[in-house]
Amino acid sequence: MKYRITLALALFSLSTASFATSLCQEKEKDIQREISYAEKHNNQNRIDGLKKALSEVKANCSDSKLRADHQKKIAEQQDEIAERRQDLKEANEKGDADKIAKREAKLKEAQEELKALEARDY
Repeated sequence: MKYRITLALALFSLSTASFATSLCQEKEKDIQREISYAEKHNNQNRIDGLKKALSEVKANCSDSKLRADHQKKIAEQQDEIAERRQDLKEANEKGDADKIAKREAKLKEAQEELKALEARDY
């Protein structure tokens, strides 16, 4: 029994260590993956832009800054949702079915964007 617990703890430690990369390292890996994809498709403009972005990340990235930027994006998206709700309320008051449908679609889109932002790691 002790051996199973020891083995389980050892495996857990190894798996945790492999996931213990910083947010900046993850961002670098994402950019590297995009560069390789752009190279496969011979998209030189994209490659140049991504290489510039990679050098910026390597020079200026910090996990706390990434988290703060992400929280700022979430707050901005929440403001966008509040705006969309107000637009929908006004359309409902006017009774214009076409505008109501458009406002509902825009609100739903903004809510989906917020869910996607909140689902990200940082």
